[in-house]
Amino acid sequence: MTNLVWLIPGLPLIGFTLLLLFGRRLGEPQAGWLATATVSGSFLAATAVFFGLASKPPEERVYEITLFEWIPSGELSIGLGFLADPLSITMALFVTGVGALIHMYAIGYMHGDPKFSKFFLYLNLFVFAMLMLVLGDNLLITFLGWEGVGACSYFLISFWHEEPANATAGKKAFVTNRVGDWGFMVAMFLLFFNIGSLKYSDIFSSVIEADALTQTTATAIVAMLFIGAAGKSAQFPLYLWLPDAMAGPTPVSALIHAATMVTSGVYLLTRMNPVLAEAAGWSIDMIWIVGLFTALFAATAAIAQNDIKKVLAYSTVSQLGFMFVAVGSGLYVAAIFHMITHAFFKALLFLGAGSVIHGMHHEQDMRKYGALKKVMPITAFTFIIGWLAIAGIPPFSGFWSKDEVLLAAWNENKIAWAMLLIAAIMTAFYMSRLVFMTFFGEKKWGISEHEETEADGETEADEETEANEETDTGDGQEHEITPHESPTVMWIPLVILSGLAAVAGLLNLPFSYDTKHLEHWLEPILFGNEVHVTASGQTKWILAIVAIVGATTGVLAAAFVYLKNRLSANKIEHSILEEAWRFDSTVSNFMGGPGRKSFEATTLFDQKIIDGAVNGVGKVTQRIGTRLRSFQTGLIRSYALGMFIGAVAVIAYFVSRMGF
Repeated sequence: MTNLVWLIPGLPLIGFTLLLLFGRRLGEPQAGWLATATVSGSFLAATAVFFGLASKPPEERVYEITLFEWIPSGELSIGLGFLADPLSITMALFVTGVGALIHMYAIGYMHGDPKFSKFFLYLNLFVFAMLMLVLGDNLLITFLGWEGVGACSYFLISFWHEEPANATAGKKAFVTNRVGDWGFMVAMFLLFFNIGSLKYSDIFSSVIEADALTQTTATAIVAMLFIGAAGKSAQFPLYLWLPDAMAGPTPVSALIHAATMVTSGVYLLTRMNPVLAEAAGWSIDMIWIVGLFTALFAATAAIAQNDIKKVLAYSTVSQLGFMFVAVGSGLYVAAIFHMITHAFFKALLFLGAGSVIHGMHHEQDMRKYGALKKVMPITAFTFIIGWLAIAGIPPFSGFWSKDEVLLAAWNENKIAWAMLLIAAIMTAFYMSRLVFMTFFGEKKWGISEHEETEADGETEADEETEANEETDTGDGQEHEITPHESPTVMWIPLVILSGLAAVAGLLNLPFSYDTKHLEHWLEPILFGNEVHVTASGQTKWILAIVAIVGATTGVLAAAFVYLKNRLSANKIEHSILEEAWRFDSTVSNFMGGPGRKSFEATTLFDQKIIDGAVNGVGKVTQRIGTRLRSFQTGLIRSYALGMFIGAVAVIAYFVSRMGF
């Protein structure tokens, strides 16, 4: 069944082609169901390949197929080939599985949108590109998918581009990712120059068996790969695009920023683990240090966000930092484990947030929620499971994977562990804050504008904002909006994802070697580079208990503030945190001020100096030609005279050389 690997990316491509040709004719909801069916078929194909690999001995769980030679050029020979191994199929399974659920959810969420068919066309194309990224048997195919998901993210983030802010968010994501792409490209050039191939099997055999890379070269490659990974996986300072990417429809947020695109960097670094093993220690340390800082930085920003999707966006940045800590510590299994559990519970949380937004008539400010548990019971129940998972409360999946990452930090550096534990506690706090403000407490919705103004003394600007919650029936009177549960096609994916978020921890339980199923599965692709934790069993249990106490403390602290009102939220939600330490605004101001002037100066230099030099050579040549043209009289006697003078001059030269 492994020979079906080509079908995994092929089916979403077929779906894209059909939607491109017949999407408008199909319309709503047929276009959505067609897109969902193709991604679901891709998931079934990935499942078949998985069982095909699992039936083989660990050392034989690699299947490569080349469809045709794509770029035969001298020493460079690139085939359109696919690689099925434990890592690529693991990625393909949750990309297609979660992707199919998100497609199904989007049928309900995008109901009534005039560009319904186009939306699913983009979704299918995105899934195809992501599958090319993870299934390509060489770096160039991976890069093709890498650029594909970047382009599709631009289309999807700015899908509602009629709003200038949405269009700007799309451009910001596109430009920021290009910085990371540059690092990926340089890494490819270095690998081809030193090894002569971009195929993974050739690279790994050359590095492991032939020792083809010096430490200096390997370090340079790792540094460039890290830049590429930091761009896609939103690590500091290249995280800037991801919070603004929430401008896209919520299914886009769930697909791109939970289960697929943002995990590309972690996948790339894990895939290239033999090269990382040859690099200098400082370059590997750089990975976990940046990841640690990103996890802390984003967690502090998430504490003060009031937009429900912005909280989840900064949470994604923070959780990706956890994964980079694991990669930089050499615990690749922990990174992939947390990637899988994160795909489940974060997709659940994003879709749950979308359900809330849908039920609240597109209101995203959590300060206007409250007590939604009674009117949206299915959304609330499933969201709470996602909350407990990401908060690290056992027995939900997030506890098991996050505990593995914390153990990786402990194994690397005790101070790093303490800082990462603080980030984990803050995660429990801000996610509890989100849940309490949204589903519990007093209801903030359905209050008339006049009542709220009298109660809270709001400004005129605030009154205009509140007016968005009201409906006008045409009789000149404003009426309350009542939240409602999402339709069946939207809550079914929530139920399925909540089940996965609850039990995914079973993939890699720490109790014994036999319960670490994911570690056994991924072992062949790690080539012995997985770092083994030296801590004793007793130490591991103590660290797990400390993590549980920390998560519980975060939950209780949030309840103390947002349910019991024992402490004013204003003392925590500082404006500087809401603005993410004003880093984004500082960068924007620089790019709009000195940065823009620098670009303008560069443009002026290009126009005056570079173009001036080129144009100047052309003008000089033109003038010389004009002067020489005067000798072109067209008279035979003039040409004969010139030939005679030339002949005399040649003869005179040779005579002088003979000494006469």
